Amino acid sequence: MLLALIISVFITLNFGIASGDCYSLSYTNNRPIIGILSQEVSNYMNSQYPQNYSSYIVASYVKFIEGAGGRVVPIWIGKNNSYYEDILSKINGVLWPGGASYFNKNKGYADAGYKIYNIAKSMNRNGDYFPILGICLGFELLTYIEAKRVEHRINCNSENQPLPLEFTPDYRKSRMFNNISLEILDILKKENVTGNYHRFCVTKQELKKVNVYNKFKILSLNQDWNGIKFISSLEHVTLPFYGIQFHPEKNLYEWVTGKNIPHTENAIQATRYFADFFLKEARKNGHSFPTTNEEAKKLIYNYPVTYTGSKSAYLQCYMFQKRDTV
Repeated sequence: MLLALIISVFITLNFGIASGDCYSLSYTNNRPIIGILSQEVSNYMNSQYPQNYSSYIVASYVKFIEGAGGRVVPIWIGKNNSYYEDILSKINGVLWPGGASYFNKNKGYADAGYKIYNIAKSMNRNGDYFPILGICLGFELLTYIEAKRVEHRINCNSENQPLPLEFTPDYRKSRMFNNISLEILDILKKENVTGNYHRFCVTKQELKKVNVYNKFKILSLNQDWNGIKFISSLEHVTLPFYGIQFHPEKNLYEWVTGKNIPHTENAIQATRYFADFFLKEARKNGHSFPTTNEEAKKLIYNYPVTYTGSKSAYLQCYMFQKRDTV
């Protein structure tokens, strides 16, 4: 009995009280490292940069993490399970960025995301707090994988559309928004500060059709240019997995003209909230590289950044060749 009591106290002090599969950890990691999933280079980008690039990461996502006090490791597509198991055991969270990848492409973005999701899910269910944040395409990937890779997105038109968030009634009961300040909340509710740039939408109705509606807590909704009501933010009910359909990183770091990107002072404040929230989640994870030398070799700093603002919608990108991903 005494041994059981000691174990119980240890678990409570170190892991908090279990809530489903998630744990509210008291541990704080002050050197968080986030893995950002790369994605295959589109045909258009290949035509603009014919140097045999095989994958890329948009630099604004890297800056988004760095601006909240984190560092970044690129995660390669097209790898086996052991690679993803190894890299996830050494980092503190994963960001799935937006982009233009096809979900049905073999050994691409969606395949890698599927492997990462299952590994992270297992980690969390074993008491190892490991968060995932999906932005735009990454948001869509989150529900796609939970739906066992059954496509359920619908065509819509929310290109170059900055919007306020239309919160659902119980958004304050979520992990994502339960500690949001009244100032930031007021901005998100009233001002056009969340930039949308997507041609597919995830709706409540489609989640119900693929039997995953009860797996997520819907936190906000919005309407596209044609009045289609889509989900703009959600979180997994029991796992620390989060999805936002809009692009907070663009407010801070993307300056291509003609995209209607919100750059007001309030838009900047609001976008920082999402970076800070995700890094707070990642700080609950205690993974680390076994040596500082291995850590240094994996960081994004080892790769050059390319100015792409004159040829794409992104100001800068990290462009990788196959030899980089070995």
